[in-house]
Amino acid sequence: MKPSTDLSSLTSTLEENMNLSDLGITKHFKSGETIVSENAPVRSIPIVTAGSVKVMQSDDTYKEMVLYYLQPGETCIMSFLSGLYHDASKVKAVAEEDSEVLFIPVDKIHDLIREHPEWLNYIFRIYHKRFIELLSVVDAVAFKKMDERLLQFLQKRCEVMETDTLAMTHDQLAQELGTAREVISRLLKKMEEKGLVRLGRNKITLM
Repeated sequence: MKPSTDLSSLTSTLEENMNLSDLGITKHFKSGETIVSENAPVRSIPIVTAGSVKVMQSDDTYKEMVLYYLQPGETCIMSFLSGLYHDASKVKAVAEEDSEVLFIPVDKIHDLIREHPEWLNYIFRIYHKRFIELLSVVDAVAFKKMDERLLQFLQKRCEVMETDTLAMTHDQLAQELGTAREVISRLLKKMEEKGLVRLGRNKITLM
C-alpha cells in the first residue's frame, strides 16, 4: 500500500516536529476488524500508519455504503470532527487489510491546533481530499447507473489495494454498494461478456 505522497510527506513532518506517536496509542487490526463503530462516542482520533481502512455509513435498514478509503498517513475527518465537537461517530471504519492505527486522544487535539500550525494544514488537506471523494460518491449515487458505479468501485478498490484481482463475493459487493446480490451478479456477467472483468470463484479481475 502506497500512501498519498503529499500527505505521507506531511505526516512524516508532523511526526518529526510533534512526536505524534508519543501522544497516542498504536493498535493493530486484522482485515475485517472494526476500528471505529457507528454511533459510538469518539474519544480519540485515528491516523492510519500502515495498511488501509474503509469508511462506511449505513441507513435505517442497515445497508452499508463505502464513502472513502484511508491510506497510511491519513485520518478520518468525520471522526476528527465528531471528536472535536464531542459528538457520536457518524461512520464506521473497518480494516480493509491488516492495518496499524495511531489513536490520539481528543483532549490533545485543541493543543495541537493551537500550538502547531502544520497540524491545522494537515487537517485542511485531509478535509479537502475527503470532500472531493464524497462529492464523487454523491455524483455516482445521484447520476450514474449501477453498472457505472460498480466499475468505478472496482477500479477504486483495486487502486487502493494495488492489485488487479479482488477477493470479493457478490454479496460483499452488493452490501458495499447498497444493492441486491442478484443485481451485482447480473452486471458482473455483462461486464465479463464485454471483456471488462474476468470472474473466478469469489474473485474478480479487472482487464
